Amino acid sequence: MTRFGFHASHEQIGPAELLDDVGAAERAGFSGAMCSDHLAPWSSAQGESGFAWSWLGAALATTQLPLGVVTAPGQRYHPAVHAQAIATLAAMFPGRFWAALGSGQALNEHVTGDSWPRKSLREARLLECVDVMRALLAGRR
Repeated sequence: MTRFGFHASHEQIGPAELLDDVGAAERAGFSGAMCSDHLAPWSSAQGESGFAWSWLGAALATTQLPLGVVTAPGQRYHPAVHAQAIATLAAMFPGRFWAALGSGQALNEHVTGDSWPRKSLREARLLECVDVMRALLAGRR
């Protein structure tokens, strides 16, 4: 079965308007929604970038849609912080929250002041973060 979802673009639309938009998407018949965890807009003309994790809590509380996030652990967020955020939303909204993990992009991760590693190092970091997050989400240390 084909499912149609709504992409909530924090990097383009302010969080209050985006919350209204996801409600409208649900009323229009969309079967899910997702957002990307952007720190900054793609260009200065877009001028927005709400905090995805706060917005996800509000969107899950005000709709019945399953919602997810595309995010990158390891530079801007420690994997333990990611695991806590994922576990919190999953506990409050069972079966409705998902996360897709990636290796990041300099546009969103540069805020740490750390150097931007080459792709092979980012992929290795992602795999290590996934292992840590899976362990934490399973109740291990």
